[in-house]
Amino acid sequence: MPVEDLLRATTPRLPRAQRRAQIVRAAATAFVRAGFDGTSMEDVAGEAGVTRLIVYRIFETKEDLYRAVLEDVAERLTAAFGETAPTGPSEEPFVAPALLSVARADPDAFRLFWRHSAHEPRFAEYHHAFLVAANAYADAMLGPFVRDDLVRAWAGPTVVAHLYDGVIGWLDVGDETRDAEFVEMIGRGVRALVTAWSSR
Repeated sequence: MPVEDLLRATTPRLPRAQRRAQIVRAAATAFVRAGFDGTSMEDVAGEAGVTRLIVYRIFETKEDLYRAVLEDVAERLTAAFGETAPTGPSEEPFVAPALLSVARADPDAFRLFWRHSAHEPRFAEYHHAFLVAANAYADAMLGPFVRDDLVRAWAGPTVVAHLYDGVIGWLDVGDETRDAEFVEMIGRGVRALVTAWSSR
């Protein structure tokens, strides 16, 4: 029996939304492993344990699939940032727990979004657009502490890069059972940085 027929016979039926999520997750893993040009729809199908036909029923092209991974992460990150917005002027929001939660939900998609997409000419605009938004968010949060405009223009992107790279570094080497410890450590670090940069 051909492999496609075997997969078709053994692949359980899932609701479209669940199948889409399964394929997007598998695509993130495949794209992180081999890059956009080095990944085929066949590779994605194999990673997901489905046939190419099933992948093409949901995504017409490989570009559509790559964009779907990025858009799903962007949506989750946007929601995470919204949940950490301060509710009063004296509150100090901290996004590391939310970032780590998004990253843990799909580590390869998070890596693809933050690291890999920036180097893919077709998709770099997704990374750039979110980076602009994240830096603006950081600038607003640092405003009460770092009043020097020049210092804040440097400090915001520095904090953003530190947080995202820190989360990915923890995914790479960390122990999920110690996530709370990581959040506490990176939180202390960011607060120490902001204190050092604060206007006097």
